[in-house]
Amino acid sequence: MHHYGIIGTPLGHSFSARYFAKKFALNQIDADYLLYEVSQIDRVIQTISQNKLNGCNITIPYKELIVDKLDFIDPIAKQIGAVNVVKVEHVETQTILKGYNTDWIGFQQSIAPLLDARHTKALILGTGGAAKAIAYALKLMNIPFTYVSRNPHKGIVYDALDNKYIQEHKIIINCTPIGMHPNENECPNIPYDCLTAEHLVYDCTYNPEETLFLRKAKQKGATIKNGLDMLYIQADEAWKIWNKI
Repeated sequence: MHHYGIIGTPLGHSFSARYFAKKFALNQIDADYLLYEVSQIDRVIQTISQNKLNGCNITIPYKELIVDKLDFIDPIAKQIGAVNVVKVEHVETQTILKGYNTDWIGFQQSIAPLLDARHTKALILGTGGAAKAIAYALKLMNIPFTYVSRNPHKGIVYDALDNKYIQEHKIIINCTPIGMHPNENECPNIPYDCLTAEHLVYDCTYNPEETLFLRKAKQKGATIKNGLDMLYIQADEAWKIWNKI
């Protein structure tokens, strides 16, 4: 049996184990996929080794922190600066860790069908590992973007968002965990009254299915999209990496 899992904290919101359990059952694959909630980056490496994982997904807050802990990093993941997939090779007494990023593929393929001529600029809410992957995808799609952050050194601050910013950026992507289960009554601090039917509002969160962020955007007529398809696509890409397909 092969062993896989997702490592991060918190993990109560994650659908990854459910997705892979269904995949393994349908395809009669002798494997398991477990949740490993760890509180320190060093524990991530220990968890991989101690549980003899063949591969794992990395989630918040370790997508950036794990980069320097790997033996090899794929050029795209290195350019992004974040890893969400680790392929593990056990060679005699050695454990070799190889890092990749499939988040950008999941985002690109899931948002592409919704884009039209109005969607020429984007606001990325957040500056973490997921945000960096989304930024990479937007660059490939030739869509200029601006980071929005609580840190003024990393982007424009939320309080600076006004009607002008919102109207110039018809794509708004939440890459923060704000509003994710169990904190479903929270949402990013943006001027929702400025949203229109021309906006495309995307939340990388998928649990709950419709976050408060998306509900408020929907009330203004915006097109909305959650991160569930992004999850499925990036997971399938991870499976290909683990199995060298």
